[in-house]
Amino acid sequence: MKKQRLVAMTESAVMAALSLILNFIIVFKMPQGGSITLGAMVPIMIVALRRGAGWGILTGVLSGLLQFITTGQAAHPLSILLDYLLAYGVLGIAGFFKGSLPKIALGMTLTIFLRFVCHLLSGATIFASYAPEGQNPWLYSMGYNASYMIFEWIITTAITVLLYKYAKRLFAVK
Repeated sequence: MKKQRLVAMTESAVMAALSLILNFIIVFKMPQGGSITLGAMVPIMIVALRRGAGWGILTGVLSGLLQFITTGQAAHPLSILLDYLLAYGVLGIAGFFKGSLPKIALGMTLTIFLRFVCHLLSGATIFASYAPEGQNPWLYSMGYNASYMIFEWIITTAITVLLYKYAKRLFAVK
């Protein structure tokens, strides 16, 4: 039992580090934060689908913490919670959607949407001053965050589904 827990902890740490590395491979960077990466959420999804939601959430929170530490971009303490810890932690909920490929895709879509909601809340409250004069901060935040999160969702889902389909052993626990 202790050995399995140690292996799971190690996998979680390695995948959080891999997520951080992939976060630095930027396809497009938004001017006030947020970017399209080469699958930075995929390692978190793998842990969630391999080990379950608990380990997935832990990996996501760890990944978010590592990203905050290395980038240090937070205008407010609440931003650390919403844009890093919660935004990446909710991705682990995908672990509740193990099974068939459609179920996995649904789980990833839901969890990435929840990440979007975290960024939406942060943008509309903490970063409301970035909205153009006279524009509703909620609509501005929605448009701003959707402009990169849609591509992140497509990339993450495509890579994870392909890995699941062609490298299914990656998702099996020994």
